[in-house]
Amino acid sequence: MIRAATPADVPALTVLIQRSARELSRGFYTDRETESAITHVFGVDSSLVADGTYYIVESADTFAACGGWSRRRSLYGGDQRPVGEPAELLNPANDAARIRAFFVAPEFARKGMGRLLLTHCSAAAVAAGFTALELMATLPGVPFYAALGFREVEAVRDILPDGVALPFVRMARRLDGTTFESDATGAHA
Repeated sequence: MIRAATPADVPALTVLIQRSARELSRGFYTDRETESAITHVFGVDSSLVADGTYYIVESADTFAACGGWSRRRSLYGGDQRPVGEPAELLNPANDAARIRAFFVAPEFARKGMGRLLLTHCSAAAVAAGFTALELMATLPGVPFYAALGFREVEAVRDILPDGVALPFVRMARRLDGTTFESDATGAHA
């Protein structure tokens, strides 16, 4: 079952995000990179919860996954450090909706929870008038998003406040069946 997250869910979501990051980032990020990301990047963005666009996948009363989409400019980051201007709204006519903060509980990894969540978010973005999606993928997320039709736009290194350089990959996908033309951002056709 998928449902919108509420403010009361944030503590449990924080635990899920930390567990997911620590377990599923192994082999992609060092322990230092993962812990720095948990401190400075990986977390709930309460603006998504307030907007009703951050969701929880539940399985037998357990949080199996979380993630959302946004019509706001921020591309990634949680309350502790959003990247981009969260107050600025995107224009569906020429901006891509953002896919944000996807995390899967380790025991539910590779069981279709992320795909279910992405399908739900994509449908909501289409209903809001968007024709493309954009996201900042963690290294373990790149194969998942690539398998679902996202293409790599650029490699990014975010220098976190503690000096750790964390690699990400900005990715994008059309929702209207067309392909991206060779524009600079990959976010528009």
